[in-house]
Formats: sequence, structure tokens, C-alpha cells
Amino acid sequence: MTRFIEQFFDYFSRVTGIMMEQRILGALAIMALFAILAMLVDFLIHRIFNFISKKSNVDIDNTLIGSIHRPVWIILLLLGALTSVMWLNLDQRSNFIVTAILKTLLILVGAVGLGRLMKSICHQWWVKRRQGQQIIHLLENVGRVLVLLAAAALLLLVWKIDISPLLASAGIVGLAVALAARDTLANFFGGINIFLDKPFATGDYIILESGERGEVVDIGVRSTLIRTRDDEQISIPNSIVANTKIINESAPEPRYRVRIKVGVAYNSNLAQVEAALLKVANSNQSISHDPEARVRFRAFGDSSLEFELLCWAKTPADRGRVIHELNLAIFEEFKKENISIPFPQRDIYMHPLQADPVDSYSDSKGEPNV
Repeated sequence: MTRFIEQFFDYFSRVTGIMMEQRILGALAIMALFAILAMLVDFLIHRIFNFISKKSNVDIDNTLIGSIHRPVWIILLLLGALTSVMWLNLDQRSNFIVTAILKTLLILVGAVGLGRLMKSICHQWWVKRRQGQQIIHLLENVGRVLVLLAAAALLLLVWKIDISPLLASAGIVGLAVALAARDTLANFFGGINIFLDKPFATGDYIILESGERGEVVDIGVRSTLIRTRDDEQISIPNSIVANTKIINESAPEPRYRVRIKVGVAYNSNLAQVEAALLKVANSNQSISHDPEARVRFRAFGDSSLEFELLCWAKTPADRGRVIHELNLAIFEEFKKENISIPFPQRDIYMHPLQADPVDSYSDSKGEPNV
């Protein structure tokens, strides 16, 4: 084993000596090594992504693989070319021009590959979430702009162009834009908070702190749209939505709890009342059976025994219709079972009034005193 290692180092020393003497041959050998490395990395990327896709049941799009492996392959070849140029040890001017050109190509390939990778990731994100499309596209565009600006700054540095005046001007312009678009930026970041925290989603029924209730139609970049049951559309800035209390009736479960209060006469059979209410709830197709409906005896009223039917509508959108159907069914079922629903009434008794005594004094002749 020791002899083999000695032979290997001896062979490596001779090859290195030849490459030092023949600079062009050494540069070609370096290019060949990087080309082999690029093909090996390309093969490994395909194998790794296929392995991840099979083991974790993650659907990896071919466009995502393409956006990664092709730029990596080209970048490795350009790195090999850059290393070969450094190995040739050219004069200072030629070395600067050639290396600057290769670094420019590296930056451009990296920027294009990163932009395509962001596009693929945003597309996969949009397909899985199916909501907040505007925010996803906005994030993609913002990411592309940032990549473009970073690539431009690196290119200026590669070609040794002073960017200090540009940075100062960009800082002043950015400050002016931030002050002028303060509300717009607040709504934008509020939309990002809603998109990431997910307090509600498109199609959920929510109740605002001001009392409005409706279905979330769209979560946009600037505002969130809500449609009420009266088919009125409410537009709320995202900065307000992100900083206010909101009740989501569709979360964590999409069902909605329905409460029906009903009073029965004091001479009613309580077991019969409970059975009748449960029968009405279980016969309604819009009522969820998990959890099951229940009946609670709440209080002794002035003129009735107060019961409450508790059940769950399958969706918050069915709340009004379900309450209507349950009220009708309870009335008919009580009529069928001869269960009386009392109502407040008052009895008025009329009594004749007696004549009031005359508050006066009279003399012995019966004449009143004056």
C-alpha cells in the first residue's frame, strides 16, 4: 500500500512538472477535469432529486431540475476556464480582460439560473396554495429585480467601476420613495404577513372587529376583498387587516355551530321535547353528524322551560338557511307531538270603582259650609 502511494505521488509530480513546462497542455488538462466534474455533478443532481421525489412523495417538476442542473453545469465549465486562464499566467492586461469576461459570464449565468429557479419555486407554490396569486407573482418580480440589481453591482465591481456615487444616489431615491409610498408599503407588508401567517384563506367566512361578516373573495397586494351576505363587496387595506382582531368561522374546522333556542310549556314531557329536537336535527342533510347534535335544558323561564338545540352546519355559508329549516321543522314536529310553545300573556281583571267620600263639611241644616 505504501509503495502504491509513493508511485502515485511520483506520477503526480511528473505530471505537474510537465504541466508547469507546457502551460497550454496544463490548461487543457484543467478544462478536461472540470468538464468531467460538471458531468458528474449533472448526473448526481438528477439522481438526488429522483431519490428525494421517490422517498418523500414530493412532486419535483422537470422545470425545477432544469433550472438547477444546466446553470450548475455551465458554471463549472466557466470555473474551469477561469482556472485555466490563471494557470496560463498571461500578462496583466490580457489576464484582466479575459478573467473579467469569464467572471461576467459567470455572473450572467448565475443570475439567469437563479431567476429561473425562483420562477419554478413560485409556480410550485402557486399550484399548491391556489390563493394569493398576486402576492406570489409580486414576490417573484421583486426577487427578479433584486437579482438583477445584485448582478449589475457585481459586474461593475468586476470591471472595477466605482459605484459609490450610484449607491449614494440610490439611497436618496430610496428614502424619497419610502416616504412617498408609506401607506402603500404598509399595505404591501401587511399582505405578506397575511399570506405567511394564514389567519384566513380565500373562501373562508370571517367577522371583522367592526361587525361585518362575509366570505373572503381575494387577498390582494394592497387590500383584502370580502363579500357579505347582501352581495356587498368590502375592500379592507391589508395594513388594517394585519393589525385588527378577526374571527374566522371556517377555521380550524369548516363547520359552523348553530344554536336554536325554544321554550315549551311547564306541563311538557321533557324527554319527549329532547327527542323531538334531536330528531329534527338528525333529519337535516346540512347538519354534520360529527360531532353529534345535542339538546340542553337552560333555564326556568317566566312562562316556559327554556331549551337550546346545539348542532353544527357543514359550512358557515349554510348558517341562515339551516336556521330557517330547523325553525320550520321544530314548529311542525312540536305540533305533531302536541308539545305546546307558550308565549307571554297577561290577564286583566276589571273591578268597579267605589264613589269617593265628599271631602267637605256641612252644618246641621245640611248646607255645606263655605
